[in-house]
Amino acid sequence: MSRRLRLVVVVLVVAAVVPTTTPVVDATTANATTADADIVATLPNPTADGDTGEFVVLRVPTTEANWTLDDGERVVALPADRPAARVAVGADPNATRRLADAPVVAVSHLSLSNSGERLRLRRDGVVVATLAYRDAPEGERLVRTDDGTRWRPVGYRPRDVHRYGPATVTGFVLPDTPSVPVETLRGARDRIFLAGYTFTSDRVAAALIAAERRGVDVRVLVDADPVGGRTARGADTLDRLAAAGVDVAVLGGPRARFDYHHPKYAVVDDRALVTTENWKPAGVGGQSSRGWGVVVESAPVAADLAGLFRADAGWRDALPWGRFRRGKTFEAGMPAEGSYPSRFDPTTATAAGVRVLTAPGNAESALVGVIDGAGDRVDVIQPTIGRRDGPLLRATIRAAERGVTVRILLSGAWYVAEENAALVEWLNGVADRRDLPLTARVAEPSGRYEKIHAKGVVVDDTVVVGSLNWNANAVSENREVALAVRSESLASYFRETFAADWRGGRGGGRTTWVIVAGALAALVLALVVARKTIRFGR
Repeated sequence: MSRRLRLVVVVLVVAAVVPTTTPVVDATTANATTADADIVATLPNPTADGDTGEFVVLRVPTTEANWTLDDGERVVALPADRPAARVAVGADPNATRRLADAPVVAVSHLSLSNSGERLRLRRDGVVVATLAYRDAPEGERLVRTDDGTRWRPVGYRPRDVHRYGPATVTGFVLPDTPSVPVETLRGARDRIFLAGYTFTSDRVAAALIAAERRGVDVRVLVDADPVGGRTARGADTLDRLAAAGVDVAVLGGPRARFDYHHPKYAVVDDRALVTTENWKPAGVGGQSSRGWGVVVESAPVAADLAGLFRADAGWRDALPWGRFRRGKTFEAGMPAEGSYPSRFDPTTATAAGVRVLTAPGNAESALVGVIDGAGDRVDVIQPTIGRRDGPLLRATIRAAERGVTVRILLSGAWYVAEENAALVEWLNGVADRRDLPLTARVAEPSGRYEKIHAKGVVVDDTVVVGSLNWNANAVSENREVALAVRSESLASYFRETFAADWRGGRGGGRTTWVIVAGALAALVLALVVARKTIRFGR
């Protein structure tokens, strides 16, 4: 079942609310070991014939042989010789070991229904915890989290926000200075781990091949099936990399942990290069998009992203490019060939701190926290924004309600023109009616770039740069990476570039050409891209 189409209802019930006909632990007399017991996770619907490998993860602190698990029909007794307090129980231990992240205990008769179960963990016949689910999506685990329960793909591990101390940071914008990302790659001595969504850049490919030839460990990880399909140009580029000895893999397939592998970063020795742009002429090549980027000189930050890269490239949904491309044909595509003036040179600053944000998991909540902490100004640049009640947009409105000056600049590209004009009109209407210091505009490039692709925010002295689009799919289903960099001078630099783009923008109303362009965009996209859900601002 597609993760985009599922409808899942999850209920977690503790012992205090089970029916009175079922024995219940008295909270006033329950000992600590019983109180700590729980049903931690379950995988009812593995991606395998016959659901081979299905399991339930239990936390059972004591080793007495008086614990049972049942679904109202079958009862499974847990053996006393369990290897740990947290175990995965399953009827096929060999298959379960490949899927679970806990020691496996073999039990008989465990059979979970994909349509739904109510699982009960008991001690001495007394219910300690209950976990219920309905319509289990294929290849996903139901896990306990701090805010309830949720389905997560097998192999996905959530991350906390990671914080690091002072670092030297170079900020740059595109299309003004496309030399920065390429020169950063060319300077590699030991390693390049490059993560992206699409890859078609000949200049970047040449830098990677040259690095491989001088003994640098070069690895590339991109999305297996980007929206609209991979172009023949992109396939040729990956072929050249692989032929030169570069380790090239694509992330996707039926066991995919993410809808899209969408980050845009590279680990280069002890530096971290994070941008909003794809590895193609329109992006880091400077031939189309307005983008933001930073190069962070910090061994801890680089090590963090290197660990993320290894984790993402080390699961079964990461497929070697050579094996993935066999028998496939690819679509023709035209690279961007625009030429734009360079108005903003790169800047180098000292950052007081750097935070690594990732999605799924922590990026949205962390960014909401940054905006909620604003005391003076919030400037947002995005290709487009999803629903009007999204947490990130709500946070910007809350900031304006506190008296913070808020500016939101959106792309005027043909495929989002109508949608963005409508949102701008709505936001400005809200600001007018409630007398809020909030203004929204649709960008007018005026020859300085073709379209906005940047996904950036400047909040007082903090700049957030990365791949995170402000829509529900990006924050919950895609792999995304962003850095939150605290630096007064870096914030001033990006706010200056933002102000230049802002002055070219226009406000509210939807003109006739915008409506026509939006209608044509919808028609073209419906005809050209049928097999995948469109996520604009890639």
